[in-house]
Formats: sequence, structure tokens, C-alpha cells
Amino acid sequence: MPCLEDVANIALRVPSILVLDLLYKCDIDNFTEHLRAKNEDMLFKYKYVIWNLYYLGHLVNVVMLVLPLRHIVRLYLHILTALLLYVGHQISKDYVRVEVQYGYNGALHLDALAFNRFVTALTSQIILSTLCAFLMKTDKVWLFSTHLLPLLARLCAVPHETLLMVNSFSMVLTGVGVAIFLLSNLFVPYRLARTAYSELLQLEVIELYRLLAVAVSLWNQYAVPVLFSVFWSVLFVVQLFSYFTASDASGSHQGVLFFLLTSVSDCCATPYSLLGLAFVVSFLALGLLNLTKLYLGGYAAVLNDNVMHRGVTEGVTLLLLALQTGLLDMAALQRTFLLSIILFIVLTSTLQSMIDITDPFILALGASRNRSLWKHVRGLSMCLLLLVLPGYMAYKISQFFHMDFWLLILVSSCLLTSLQVTGTLLIYSLFMVELFRSDPIDPLDEVIYWVNAVSRVLEFLVALCVVAYGTWESLFGEWSWMGASATANQLHQHNDVCAICFQEMNSAVLTYCGHFFHGNCLRKWLYVQETCPLCHQPVRPSRQAHPRPLSLAKQQETCRLLLRPPERLSQAARRNKEVPEIRAQVVRTHGSHLLRYQPWPA
Repeated sequence: MPCLEDVANIALRVPSILVLDLLYKCDIDNFTEHLRAKNEDMLFKYKYVIWNLYYLGHLVNVVMLVLPLRHIVRLYLHILTALLLYVGHQISKDYVRVEVQYGYNGALHLDALAFNRFVTALTSQIILSTLCAFLMKTDKVWLFSTHLLPLLARLCAVPHETLLMVNSFSMVLTGVGVAIFLLSNLFVPYRLARTAYSELLQLEVIELYRLLAVAVSLWNQYAVPVLFSVFWSVLFVVQLFSYFTASDASGSHQGVLFFLLTSVSDCCATPYSLLGLAFVVSFLALGLLNLTKLYLGGYAAVLNDNVMHRGVTEGVTLLLLALQTGLLDMAALQRTFLLSIILFIVLTSTLQSMIDITDPFILALGASRNRSLWKHVRGLSMCLLLLVLPGYMAYKISQFFHMDFWLLILVSSCLLTSLQVTGTLLIYSLFMVELFRSDPIDPLDEVIYWVNAVSRVLEFLVALCVVAYGTWESLFGEWSWMGASATANQLHQHNDVCAICFQEMNSAVLTYCGHFFHGNCLRKWLYVQETCPLCHQPVRPSRQAHPRPLSLAKQQETCRLLLRPPERLSQAARRNKEVPEIRAQVVRTHGSHLLRYQPWPA
């Protein structure tokens, strides 16, 4: 059954990735600091044990992830057998506890309730022992029957104290058997690794193309795209379920789109989940492109595979943008907004691929003089969708963000898409005009040439405007890195770390509100919002006249004055009209650590 084997190949590997994802989220440093706060001796004893368990968990799950399917199935069968043995001992333990509470230790056939309990427990224990023997593919059922010892002891009417001892002995006996089994298979991973190494040596992987062939073979064998897509889908479903079952439904008023974006953002906080999201986006783009082919040309068009229309571009685009912008290092809300921008870019790329599919189809209809009305309706409706949707997307995203260089790039990509569709529709219209004319249009080729030329010139002008705006921003804008860079003397006086990444600053950008950040850190923050991370003032200065900055001595004196409790302030300081104005400027200059102090009453 190859289909069942493919399903098992995916389903049995997903738990390993889930555990790796959970291990990546574990904050071992925070946990060890918590132990240090409790007891230094406890930290000394368990710190290295915790780290060794952490690395061992990674190693075990990576090994389980790359094992051949037959070994994974055998491993899961052993785990299931161990769980059945645990259930059997729990049944025996509950049975012994009930018997001790009941207080009857005579013959079973003389008490109906005791006899019924015994028959029920015995039947369930026999079924469990038989299942364990079946899973281990052996007819030695007695190997998995140690949990029957308390029942046999009760059948012999032993005292309750002895019954408890027999139950404990059966559990110890099962533990000894499991330990012997683990010790006898201790070198199985080594033998598996040696076998895999021998197989690689037999392949004689010397040349690069053979190494690539082995990599492609392993990629297909483990079905990596489907595996990570299923893993991410499980994460997403669990996240949705946790949101729906949460008692706090305050986020439900934000709208469905924000809710979905927040859920997707929470499911891409690790490299494993980000890779899974990239594969999911790739499959969604592939499905959308196949639907476009099916709508335009039918099933035969879907079979006509194009390597550029497999959704790979969209998945790789999302992955590269996420890594370049530091998506994994951001907080949840920042990651949500940045992910919305990345998904917008991916959707724009998908629309471009849809244009590449629609363009030859609609032009072929006009050039071949095809009179099928339904085909023309499908082609024109698809062109209309690709003409209107980018404009609507550009309008919506401009409502959420202020116009800047990055937003201009996104809007220009939508404009380029609409321009391409407009050029295609103009050429199609020329073909249709010639079709309904009695005599052909002689200069049709020249007209089509000029339409293509004008379309390309307009596209070039849009791109040129974007480049010119970016150049102007870099050279003359308020946020050029040349004009806003902090000097060495300013960094020496500041003598602090970056408030975003908490790392030392050898070079920094000085904001208008007087705060220092790394250039890369501030750029990542500005992807999310154009406000200062500390005081939340707009990054760009207002058009009002700039207030004259205070001297350093005046700022220090004002800080000393403002941090004093209101009841200790002199009346002269309260009557000083400069204090509120100075306080506002000091807060702008020294950051949000002053914002927690409320202004005193006038």
C-alpha cells in the first residue's frame, strides 16, 4: 500500500519536528537563572545536567527525523508497547487500591462484587498483554504479563499487605525488563549510523553532481516540503484552537484579517516554523496558479507544467525576506505587521506569475481569431481581476502605513502589474478591432510595437521614480544615515547599549528625539512603525520650529529636579514656568524611563 506508506512517512516524522520546535523555544538561560535565584548549590548540581538534556533532546529528535521509515515504525511500536504496559500496571494499581478499600480478602467466588471486579481487571489485562505481543510480533505473551501478578495473588486470597508488595514487585520486574531491553539495544544507533555511512561510501560520491543527486534523492525520500507543510498546519490549527478556547476574547474585535495574521505570526517564531510557512505559501501559490491555468485553458493547461509556475519563487521570497529583516527576533506585534508586508510582497509576486500565464492566453485568442465567446469571457475576466486587484491592494496598504520609501516600492510593484495588464488589453483590443473589420489594419505591427514600447517606458519611469525617491531620501532626507549618524564623542558621552538589541554600540544613529540605536536595529524597527522605540514620538521632525536644545548641565539639573517627589519641590520650582517645557524636552532626550513619573499638579 504505497499511499499508506507515504502517509506514515509524513505522519511519523512530524512529532520530531514539533519537539525540535518546542526545544528551540525553551529559554534554558532563564531557567538556570531561576534556579540560581533559589539555590546556588542546586544550580551547580543541575546546570550541566539541564544543558546536556537539552542537547540530547535535539540529537535524539534529529536522529528520529532522519531514520528510515521501517526503523521509525519499529520505534513507535516499542513506544506504544511501553505505554500499554504502563496502562496495565495502572489498572493493577487501581484494582489493588479498590480491593484494599473494600476490605475483603476471602475467596472471590463468595463475593459477587469482588468477583466482578476481578473478571473485569483480568479481561483488560489479558487484552493488553495480547496487544503487546502482537505489536512486538512474538507469541511469548508471558513476557508482557507481569502486571497480571497482583491478580494471581488476589486469586490465591493473599492478605492485603502481601497484595501491595506483589503489585510493587510486578512494577519493578517490568522496569528491569525494560532496562535490559534498552541495554541490549544500546548500540543500535551506532550500527544504523555505520550502515548509512557504508551506503554512502558505496555510492562513491566524488563529483558534485553525484552529491546533488544524493541530496535530491533524500529530499524526495523524506518528502521535505510536505513534511514541513503538515508540521506548520498542525501548529496553525493548534494556535487557532487555543485562541478560540481562550477565556479572554479581547482580540476578537480586531477583525478576522488581524486575527489570522496574528495566528500566522505566532506560528513562525522559530526557524522550523518559518520554513514550514515558506513551504505552505509555496503550495498555496502553486494551487492558485493551477487554478488560473484550469480557469483559462482547462485541465490540459494544468498538465502543461512550467518550472517558473510551481510556487517556488513565492516560498523562497518569503524565506529570504524573513531572514533579511530579522523576523524571528521581533516581538509578536512587530512580527505580525512585518509579516503582513512580506505576505503582501509574496502576493504581488503571485499576481505577476498569474499575468505570465494570462498574457499568452489572451493574446493567442486575439491573434488566432478564436470566436469562442466563453474563452474570451474567461480571459477578459482574469485580466480585469489582475487589473483591479493590484490597485485595491495598493490602496489598502497605503491606509495602514505612512508614505515612505518602502511603501512606495510596494505600491509601485502594484502599479507595474496593472500597467502590464493594460498593455496586454490594448493589444488584445487591436486584434479584436481587426477581427471585426472588413479589411485588415496595415500598420498593425507598428501599432503593437509602439504599445509595447509605451508600456515598457511607463514601467521604466515608475521604477526610475522609485530609485530617484530612494536616492533623495538617502542624500537629503531627514533619515539619511550620513546626516543622522552619531559621532564618536556623542557615543562616548552616551555610554549605553542599544535599547533594541541591548548590545554595545560602536556606531549608532541619533534620532531627532535624542536616542541612540544601531542603524540595522532601527531600520528593522522602522519596517513596523515610524516612531521612536523609546518615547514613541514620530521619527521625522515636525514642520514647526525646532526648540533650542538644553545644555548638558541644564539637563542634568532638570533631571535632578524632575525626579524629586512633588512634596519635596520648592514653591519657586513649582512657579517656574520653564519646568513643564524643560521636562517635556528632557523626556524627549532621555527616553521612556522618565515617562513613568507622572507630572505634579499645577
